[in-house]
Amino acid sequence: MAEAHQAVGFQFTVTSDGIDLHLSREVLKHIYLSGVTSWTKRAIRFKNGILTGVYPASPSSLLIVVIAIMSTIYARIDPSLGMIDTIKRTMSVSGYMTVQTQTVLSAILFSTGLWLSLILMLRYILKALLSYHAWIFESHGKISFCTKLWLSLVKMFSGRRPLLYSFQTSLPRLPVPSVDDTITRYLESVRPLLDDEQYNQMEVVANDFKKDQAPKLQKYLILKSWWATNYVSDWWEEYIYLRGRSPIMVNSNFYSMDLLYVTPTHRQAARAGNVVHAMLQYRRKLERGEHAPLRALGVVPMCSYQMERMFNTTRIPGIETDFVRHLSDRKHLVVYHKGRFFKVWLYYGGRHLWPSELETQFQRILDDTTEPQPGELKLAALTAGNRVPWARARLKYFSQGVNKVSLEAIETSAFFLSLDDEVHGYDPDQLRSLDLYAKSLLHGKCYDRWFDKSFTLIAYKNGKLGVNAEHSWADAPIIGHMWEYVLATDCFHLGYTEEGHCKGDINKGLPPPTKLQWDIPLECQEVIEESYMVAKVIADDVDFHGCLFDEFGKGLIKKSRTSPDAFIQLALQLAQFRDKGEFCLTYEASMTRMFREGRTETVRSCTSESTAFVRAMEDKNTASAQKLDLFRKAADKHQNMYRLAMTGSGIDRHLFCLYIMSKYLSIDSPFLKQVLSEPWRLSTSQTPQQQLNMVDIKKFPRYVGAGGGFGPVADDGYGVSYIIIGENLITFHISSKFSSPETDSYRFGQNIRQAMLDIRALFDQKDKEKEKEM
Repeated sequence: MAEAHQAVGFQFTVTSDGIDLHLSREVLKHIYLSGVTSWTKRAIRFKNGILTGVYPASPSSLLIVVIAIMSTIYARIDPSLGMIDTIKRTMSVSGYMTVQTQTVLSAILFSTGLWLSLILMLRYILKALLSYHAWIFESHGKISFCTKLWLSLVKMFSGRRPLLYSFQTSLPRLPVPSVDDTITRYLESVRPLLDDEQYNQMEVVANDFKKDQAPKLQKYLILKSWWATNYVSDWWEEYIYLRGRSPIMVNSNFYSMDLLYVTPTHRQAARAGNVVHAMLQYRRKLERGEHAPLRALGVVPMCSYQMERMFNTTRIPGIETDFVRHLSDRKHLVVYHKGRFFKVWLYYGGRHLWPSELETQFQRILDDTTEPQPGELKLAALTAGNRVPWARARLKYFSQGVNKVSLEAIETSAFFLSLDDEVHGYDPDQLRSLDLYAKSLLHGKCYDRWFDKSFTLIAYKNGKLGVNAEHSWADAPIIGHMWEYVLATDCFHLGYTEEGHCKGDINKGLPPPTKLQWDIPLECQEVIEESYMVAKVIADDVDFHGCLFDEFGKGLIKKSRTSPDAFIQLALQLAQFRDKGEFCLTYEASMTRMFREGRTETVRSCTSESTAFVRAMEDKNTASAQKLDLFRKAADKHQNMYRLAMTGSGIDRHLFCLYIMSKYLSIDSPFLKQVLSEPWRLSTSQTPQQQLNMVDIKKFPRYVGAGGGFGPVADDGYGVSYIIIGENLITFHISSKFSSPETDSYRFGQNIRQAMLDIRALFDQKDKEKEKEM
């Protein structure tokens, strides 16, 4: 239908007098507008590329330098110390170039060289300033004179109105920690988990490694850090994500939820229309580099590298390793609904489709009653199962014909949209609504999300939304940036009519979505079914619990002069001990984006200080004052470890890279083998909130996101993601496996709730004692 609609724009007939050519003015108009849009986009990218390339200077500053140099020449002053005369002597005098022209050109060339040198000097100074991290170790609310001076210098050298990638060349490289520091901190981290005999054995193995094998591995790793932009990130992406051969559904992909309490419209097509349009707006600014870079304290820039592959990106399966395929601007979207795949164009007449036009297209898909083709219904299960069967099926069955064309449409699309036929979202009147919502976002039916796409947007029948994201290309905060922008744009800028439709006129002349065609043989259908069964076993085993903790939030925690993150991490340690009667190796994700191409580092939250606090909490004979003292020591320890991880002094990425280097050099290390094989039975992560500051929570208290989550890392452990929302709400996303008799997500959620309340009681007790003294 779409092809037929477009064909009428160009018609010709052959007659005895020759060819009678007919051109459609409407089609020519759209061709012209598309060309204008394309060249405008190129011009803006070129301009922004120049602005980023010369930052923190500006193109206009070149003119200032040239004028200044020319002025000194006419004043018979030579600021170049003879360099202008040297340049002039290399030019030959001819009828076309007088002596005066030579002088002017020489001055311009010198000015340009001086200007470029000044830019490099400014970048070097800024990089040196950004390598200073003492500010992060200062007590909250107390800023030293040195830090105040440093902040002023950073502001001064950061320039005005930076673009998204303006600071990339000024960010420092991630440093390689010393082996001695890493081994010392590693032994300190495992001490509370080992008895004396086990610890002594580990100490011997670690010291043998430090003395015999580590020096050689460290030298090569330092050499890599000099050559590569980031000594961790490329290996992390390849070996942690892309070389994994097990299913990425649940095991790797993660999800983000919609607004917790608000659903702007219950019309599925309308909500999808607004949100897709908002995503296209975000993508346009992203591709032009026009988003403001995220900055800590509003001053210290974070690396924006991961944002480059947010759209138009797919993970391509391989036999031994996958690879991430990223393309430039893609003009279509692929939509899944009830087993059918549809291609929807996102542009019309050289512009993005308006929300009302997108709603029309999605409604057409919802109204389509055709049946899936043989093998089409569960086709996406290939992306949910093991990677090797998917890679082989892709090569054998999807490398030619209509299958190749249709698969190419999916893999080259801007992103993937699933119009789900279920109803989900948080409903306080339904006991497990948040649990079922999370499971649906994480794995769905195992065949209604394309898990290889950078992200799949999921629109439910009741207007609720969510995102399932592939993990190799970026970490959760990157999706969080986009998702908060989209939700805020949807609710506060685009809006809906009183009937719940998208605003704007309906263009009935749009060509309808194109249904993708497939020719899937029985052999391939069997592979699809096998992948589905593998994925279904994993999905059915996921036990989820969403816990809304609203007894108090960061407002009260900060009044007690404690980091909210440290407070929650200690509550998790207390909950873990009550749940299993023992401590375990605990993973908390921390970002390293203050360094160029930085991703994450691990904070080992189970420490000697935290275990001492937990044991005191469980001892009825320990006084409240002593418990509170132990709590503060544990919280301070945790904060210090978090800061070390953020500033490049963590231990786990260093040990990981030493292990990879040992594999390349064929060095067998019992120490590194043991370190890399230790299970993380408690894996935790905090979802940042309001990074774009687009919504005032105090003014709109119900317009808050519910955060997101991930699957359990260990078979007998928990995955816990939490988001601190406003001043009085913390949402926990807890995952585990039904197959483990040791875990129960709901039980663990109740343990977390009680642990939070018990820790708060310590501060309440202290406040009561103060009142009595007064």
